[in-house]
Amino acid sequence: MPAERPIDIAVFARAPVAGQAKTRLMPLLGAEGAAALQRRLIERTLATACALPAARVTLWVAGDPAHPFIAGVAARFAVAVDEQAGADLGERMHNAFAKAGGPLLLIGTDCPQLGPGDLQAAAVALATHEVVIQPATDGGYVLIGLARPQLQLFESIDWGGPRVLQQTRARIATLGLRCALRPALDDLDTPADLQRALAAGLLPAA
Repeated sequence: MPAERPIDIAVFARAPVAGQAKTRLMPLLGAEGAAALQRRLIERTLATACALPAARVTLWVAGDPAHPFIAGVAARFAVAVDEQAGADLGERMHNAFAKAGGPLLLIGTDCPQLGPGDLQAAAVALATHEVVIQPATDGGYVLIGLARPQLQLFESIDWGGPRVLQQTRARIATLGLRCALRPALDDLDTPADLQRALAAGLLPAA
């Protein structure tokens, strides 16, 4: 994508509070270790998003948006901070798209495989499609981009389950939206995911 064409990127992240972040990895890492991993994932994701020269990045926080780490990393990467609001993940994501109003890419922090090239390709696809999705290998997705808000894409979805992508694609088809599907990438949720990411050098050991 040409550098002069700006793209808005929303990074969804949970504040790295021990006992509340990366809970599925707490049996392996402990509460403090899981929170430390969350901090590294946020830093890596912001670095990825900010690598696009024309990106306008907002860090959307679940939890305390004034958390000291959040304040520090937002200042370091010069990104805006907003607070996620909504009854479930779908409502929180829709609210971010509604606030943007126009084209927006939304990503989480759980995919260290996601690189600037993926964001650039998704932004290019969004110029000719209403929706762009980068699936996760676990049945969800690691990126969704919309040319404009689409509330119905986020209603009655089984968030956190293996049918998120399937349900979303069915909704896209029902609405008659043009969708660009990107190659699937791995999320980082389980001990096996963590070992794979470390072995691939995607998340160097602290």
